[in-house]
Amino acid sequence: MTREQLAHILRSAARITDDSDILVIGSQAILGSYWESDLPLDAWLSIEADLAFLDDPDGKKADAVDGAIGEESEFHALFDVYGPGVEVAVAVLPQGWQSRVVPFDMLSALPAKAVCLERHDLVVSKLAAGREKDLAFAVALIDSGLVDLPKLYDRAQLLSDDHHVYAFRVSQWLRQEGARRDVAMPTSP
Repeated sequence: MTREQLAHILRSAARITDDSDILVIGSQAILGSYWESDLPLDAWLSIEADLAFLDDPDGKKADAVDGAIGEESEFHALFDVYGPGVEVAVAVLPQGWQSRVVPFDMLSALPAKAVCLERHDLVVSKLAAGREKDLAFAVALIDSGLVDLPKLYDRAQLLSDDHHVYAFRVSQWLRQEGARRDVAMPTSP
């Protein structure tokens, strides 16, 4: 997905819900920090941009977006990209993530005033999900030097006690990755 495609998705989601405060929560949140030309292919290859609303206590906005521009929608068929609506709670995120979000600064996204997960918070979230595609995404960003292993480890320690299993798994993966790359990592969780 390109930044222009993400802007189109955000613009559409804001109009569907009459709410401009959108959080890009999936892998394509990386487009808030970088242009696709600055990213490894595995980081922007996805055709979906997971969108959450900062004020959506009952999930109705997420449902409306999912129905209108989600997977297998007419929007998806026309533009070859889609924007599933999700709730913020679907992501396992480090504490304090809200203070680190990155504004999506393309004017073509208006009326959306979207923010994207900061890149280290995003990678920790993807590592917590632990699917093969999430690990490939993380490795691509690490390989390219766009995220820092020790910083990822520090962020993993900010996962709440409710997510201690994820924190342990992510920390273990990062320690192994650090050893493989000969990067000094903390030894205690």
